[in-house]
Amino acid sequence: MKTPKFLLIATLVAGFTSLAVHADDKAHGPDSLPTAAAKEEKAKPYPLDFCVVSDEKFEGSDMKPVEMVFEGQTMKFCCKSCVKDFKKDPKKFLTKLDEEVKKKK
Repeated sequence: MKTPKFLLIATLVAGFTSLAVHADDKAHGPDSLPTAAAKEEKAKPYPLDFCVVSDEKFEGSDMKPVEMVFEGQTMKFCCKSCVKDFKKDPKKFLTKLDEEVKKKK
């Protein structure tokens, strides 16, 4: 007899939780929180063919770059470790990115 009561209570709790989450979403509106895809569409493309942290070239290697968007700029890194280094001092690497772009021109 205890199992059916437990299932009924669990179902009710799940239902109320679901309602609360959806009510919260509607309160903020569909445009209140931009999706990751929307942020990436607006982001500037990464202009270099190498990792700005390690200077490792992407082309010619089997690595798949790790991408992220930071303040409207798509960033590509050779590995997750470089992402961590970037997050410690983003200003340093954004400055380096700008300098490298100027060199290319």
